Amino acid sequence: MGQLDRAVSIYDRSGVVEELENDLREYHGVEHAVLTSSGTAALYSMYAACGIGPGDEVIAPAYTFFATVTPLLHVGAVPVLADCDATGNLDPDDVTRRITPNTKALIVTHMWGLPADMPGLQAVADDHGLILLEDGSHAHGASINGQRAGTFGHAAAFSMNGPKPLSAGEGGFILTDDTEVYYRALLHGQYNKRCRNEIPREHPLYRYAVTGTGLKHRIHPLAASLARDQLANLDGYLDGRARVARYLCDQLSDLAGITVPNVPAGVRPSWYGLTLRYRADELGGLPIQRFYDALHAEGCRELDRPGSTCPLNLLPLFQQPEPLLPAYADALAYGPGEFPQAEAVHATILKLPVWHREEDMPLVDSYIEAFRKISDRYRDL
Repeated sequence: MGQLDRAVSIYDRSGVVEELENDLREYHGVEHAVLTSSGTAALYSMYAACGIGPGDEVIAPAYTFFATVTPLLHVGAVPVLADCDATGNLDPDDVTRRITPNTKALIVTHMWGLPADMPGLQAVADDHGLILLEDGSHAHGASINGQRAGTFGHAAAFSMNGPKPLSAGEGGFILTDDTEVYYRALLHGQYNKRCRNEIPREHPLYRYAVTGTGLKHRIHPLAASLARDQLANLDGYLDGRARVARYLCDQLSDLAGITVPNVPAGVRPSWYGLTLRYRADELGGLPIQRFYDALHAEGCRELDRPGSTCPLNLLPLFQQPEPLLPAYADALAYGPGEFPQAEAVHATILKLPVWHREEDMPLVDSYIEAFRKISDRYRDL
């Protein structure tokens, strides 16, 4: 309500936009942060700012939300999909197999808030001279040995839409230590006042400050205000999620038909979701959909089988893009069966939300009771 009185449109780096960007820089320990209207806009600006364009190949996860990859189609680059490991994250070995002389970068998603194998992926990027980029949209505050997701690569993009660990309702941001990438991200979606104020007059690109590339990716001040309040509480939320996730895993780990996530030492997930792997062979071959429907009938209405977040080779845009994007008719022609690990993960995932408040524990216990009931009585189904 206070922000409504102060400003509902901010054209430069001032007010709540400046405050939130400063908070994000401090929280992540980076030189630059740029707020955007969405995570997709952040990814788009990041790719453009890193000089990715026509003729460039970018290795991307086959298993991710499609907006990790679709902005590449709008800068003219070719996404080259790679399979995941058992956690659902990008597999460094499969990345290596897909590198060609045209490969310029690789983009890593930290799926469901569990950090990917960043040491392994960094080594691949370094060995082949590739730009390493991160999509941290599931992983606000997640870390490996104390280093936060979004700080391993050359730049990172995050979403802050509704259910994310850090939410603005709608919004996103870019992180980088590279000042040139920062200036180009501004030019890509923050034209005129902000570019004129921040890009030095002697910089070769200053002459484009008024127009940038003509796109507007500015965040709404009300969204920035929501996110700033959320950021101040993020670590407390994550501590609560970690406690609930441990409790859920402890209680569900002995159930037939369910495998809980394995979190490596030193890794702190954000727990955007807790993904359980379903094992039909342990329940007499009971189909996952039957198990899922039974849990919903018990009241587990927030249990999910992710649909639109799926192996990208199963989506029409990556199989036959030409009706929407004719230029990609030959570059994208994926089909089912090409990424067996990603498809196996997707086919067997049951995703729980991870609550964070003490008053949520009776609900958590009711979910556990429902899982136990269905697992113990699966023959009745």
